[in-house]
Amino acid sequence: MSKHQGREMIESPSQFNQRVGLGFKNLTLLTRALTHRSYINENPDAIEDNERLEFLGDAVLDFIVGAWLYHHYPEMAEGDLTLVRTAMVRTEQLAEFARMIKLGDAMLLGQGEIASGGRTRNALLCAGFEALIGSYYLDQGIKSVETFFEPYLVQALNEVLVDGQPRDPKSLLQEWTQARGLNPPVYETINETGPDHEKVFEVKVIVKENVSGRGKGNSKREASKKAAKEALDQISRNTNNQAMEN
Repeated sequence: MSKHQGREMIESPSQFNQRVGLGFKNLTLLTRALTHRSYINENPDAIEDNERLEFLGDAVLDFIVGAWLYHHYPEMAEGDLTLVRTAMVRTEQLAEFARMIKLGDAMLLGQGEIASGGRTRNALLCAGFEALIGSYYLDQGIKSVETFFEPYLVQALNEVLVDGQPRDPKSLLQEWTQARGLNPPVYETINETGPDHEKVFEVKVIVKENVSGRGKGNSKREASKKAAKEALDQISRNTNNQAMEN
């Protein structure tokens, strides 16, 4: 049954399990996946928080997405596979998966976290989704996780792939800045080497103070794409680090 947390009515693990159709055998494991450390801080008698399950879920998602892409796109180059996988497991995408199943409605949070909007915060939702995947893997095994996650993965891929190939990382980076009201990325050619027929260009992109990337290629376009990809990778790392700190 639902219960009150402060003034909120939150969904119980049993209700969440039934609504999403997960079929957990061990509801204690699911409860742990739904428990943020801020709740533990205010409820010392509560069970363990979800951070260890988050660690496990992160690894499980990396494997599932990588294996799925490998089998379904046999002609895709390794670099493109990496780019697509990164897009699928980045914080914002995992948070969106969490919103699709209304995970925030079932999370156990401390009052301070609730007051600061934790139920809608990307970092918290991402961590919660990873913890859910980790707990589901322990409870049901890898095949059940794959069956559960595949529809969400396929839906998200439609936003990342064009005719079976990853969208230009420059476009993805541009959309990321627009979504946050930031200035567009600034690309600068910082070096040119080699003879005219074998030029190697090095391009730097600056997104904001702590986000940039560099890339080299035989054309400025190629170098710019690699620089944008490195910036996207840095954004993913920065967001993951923030999630760990929170």
